[in-house]
Amino acid sequence: MLPKRRRMRARSPGCADAFCSPSSALFPGVAIYLAEPRMGRSRRAFLTRLALSKGFRVLDTYRCAVPRTRCSAGARCASSEVTHVVMEQTSAEVAACWQEQAAAPPLGCPRPALLDISWFTESMAAGQPVPVENRHCLEVAEPRKEPSTPAVLMPAYACQRSTPLVHHNSSLSEALETLAEAAGFEGSEGRLLSFRRSASVLRALPWPVTVLSQLQGLPHFGEHSSNIVQELLERGVCEEVERVRSSERYQTMKLFTQIFGVGVKTADRWYRQGLRTLDELREQPQRLTRQQWAGLQHHHDLCTPVGRLDAKALQQLVEAAVGRALPGATVTLTGGFRRGKLQGHDVDFLITHPEEGREAGLLPSVMCQLQSQGLVLYHQHQRSHLGDPGHLAQQSHTMDAFERSLCILRLLQPSGAAWKAVRVDLVVAPWSQFPFALLGWTGSKLFERELRRFSRKEKGLCLNSHGLFHPEQKTCFHVASEEDIFTHLGLAYLPPEQRNA
Repeated sequence: MLPKRRRMRARSPGCADAFCSPSSALFPGVAIYLAEPRMGRSRRAFLTRLALSKGFRVLDTYRCAVPRTRCSAGARCASSEVTHVVMEQTSAEVAACWQEQAAAPPLGCPRPALLDISWFTESMAAGQPVPVENRHCLEVAEPRKEPSTPAVLMPAYACQRSTPLVHHNSSLSEALETLAEAAGFEGSEGRLLSFRRSASVLRALPWPVTVLSQLQGLPHFGEHSSNIVQELLERGVCEEVERVRSSERYQTMKLFTQIFGVGVKTADRWYRQGLRTLDELREQPQRLTRQQWAGLQHHHDLCTPVGRLDAKALQQLVEAAVGRALPGATVTLTGGFRRGKLQGHDVDFLITHPEEGREAGLLPSVMCQLQSQGLVLYHQHQRSHLGDPGHLAQQSHTMDAFERSLCILRLLQPSGAAWKAVRVDLVVAPWSQFPFALLGWTGSKLFERELRRFSRKEKGLCLNSHGLFHPEQKTCFHVASEEDIFTHLGLAYLPPEQRNA
């Protein structure tokens, strides 16, 4: 028996050349050497396999670039030059010292770039070499600055931090949102919230996450979410996320819950009964409510995003109808459009009147105005259930007691020759409750949930779309604006465009 070290499979003489052969690489002008110190042999082997699978040249030995005319080994050495040295957890000084000891380039030859692992992981995620930026380089006078301490930048509640619509970590947050949605389809509220809160933290970060260590100390990042992010950073894809997205159950549940009036429980029941397609539902109209049937009839239009211009056109129609029914009443565009979105799948309007009580019973008159113009394809009126403050304080965080009309409206296109169906919610709130209603109907859903959780756990108060209540004293706070609500809660005011948690 040979000693274990000698029994290891011998490397063929041409193995290193196979790693760096330009003919087998998608990017022949790039040759990577993964420096093993502080990286470890097994991790280096994993990263090598990953890079090769994406078409990169990876050199097994470190050799500096040598011009073809000066190279004693001929074409082989010229084709084996190292262009990018990748190191992990290494300072600029240590990297420079390592390069001096490893091999000094011949006179007049450029040194390969000494790069942090972040360049490698970003390139793997992009599927091609990304441009080298200063933040990737190790050959600088000062060590690369890391982001500020996450614990200082990132409060625990989403209502305490700014979350813009456009952020630095969309691919990571979208993957976690997929897992949150799948958890919701399975009825796992805990996992849904866990993934959604992790995704919200990524949206609020003022810098892109390039290495897992940047998540250290951030709230709501458990082992599962961290593993998802690590796999995405290292491979560009996550096996669990891709498995979920391609599963029949996820795709079917997503399809069914996109139908107007269909929730998770209904979609789950249909799935368990063997239904898989919209055509199967159309063949069994007895399964559907009137609302669901209307949603199915106009499914294509309702799944087509509504642009901001369409939302503004609808606002003009609603304002005209409201003005005729109750002069002096105001119409406010809420939801994602108020948070800065350029498109959405429905349009929400909040209606009020400065004279308390004048708004009562308004919606039937508004709907008559819209129907007379042939604009109403479907509507369901829900009367107001406003009661005393004690009753309003018990309202669920997901629902309110306002008068509303759930509609599908016909929106004429600019050409005038075509129209499309659009989901519209009309909600009427009394003037005294308007700031709370505006806050609640602006969203995002997680932001509102976190705001209510903060009110309850940190301030001992009850917040919903009707008011801010003191449960023990049975009193409510009077406010004139959204800013007043934040002030009562001891929070810095966040404008709508920073509430995209």
